[in-house]
Amino acid sequence: MDIVEYNRNAWNLQSMEGCRWSTPVDDDVIERAKAGDWSLILTPNKPVPNDWYPSYPRLDGVNVLALASGGGQQVPVLAAAGARVTSFDASDVQLEKDMKTAARHGFEIVAEQGNMADLSLFEDESFDLIFHPVSNVFAAEVRPVWKECARVLKPGGRLLAGFMNPCFFLFDHQVAEETGELRVIHRLPYSDLDSMDERLLSEQMEAQLSLEFSHSLEDQIGGQCDAGLAVTALYEDGWDDVSSALHQWMPLFVATRSVKVAV
Repeated sequence: MDIVEYNRNAWNLQSMEGCRWSTPVDDDVIERAKAGDWSLILTPNKPVPNDWYPSYPRLDGVNVLALASGGGQQVPVLAAAGARVTSFDASDVQLEKDMKTAARHGFEIVAEQGNMADLSLFEDESFDLIFHPVSNVFAAEVRPVWKECARVLKPGGRLLAGFMNPCFFLFDHQVAEETGELRVIHRLPYSDLDSMDERLLSEQMEAQLSLEFSHSLEDQIGGQCDAGLAVTALYEDGWDDVSSALHQWMPLFVATRSVKVAV
């Protein structure tokens, strides 16, 4: 099956129904960003450190690719900080929220729909910064994403990325939610298509819920290094008890700052 197209439709539906990741920021967030008071997240809770950006609080003249980052949240804030922003997302509904939120505040952005592992629309060395919050969990393979990021970044350009801790996928989350018991039932790497019970997978697809995939730390971090990106900073983040019972036991997310190595 075409995973990208399936997840595009799933995210379109999820965005139309509304969730935390598809709710545009309030007007006051944009106004504060214009005044130099802003922060963004790559993972659910911790704000990205200010020194991870090429400049802060102003990003005037910085070409930013917001990769799989639609929903009217990060993109309009980056634009309010002065960046020239291109939003690239599989979901056209999420992109529309970026465009409408930015337009409401008088910002011009570029919005393109496509697969995060195929950035052939963009020339080599097009961007100074890529902002890529947790989203490669919806991609069957992650190394192609890093290779494309490295290609379109300028030498010295930065990739800010968030991703799931692969250990999240070891457990039976239905049992954890119902009883609090942590029961290991899956091998890694995990794939909804290969690891999920056939009945549950059928129910998930009938409900048009997005399909998810784990990626090893070797692919998430080592893959960036192999693509020509030097990881220069890293932090972990949690979630909340409502989202996962695992929140009390381990950090469920990782964020990295990487720099394209000049050849």
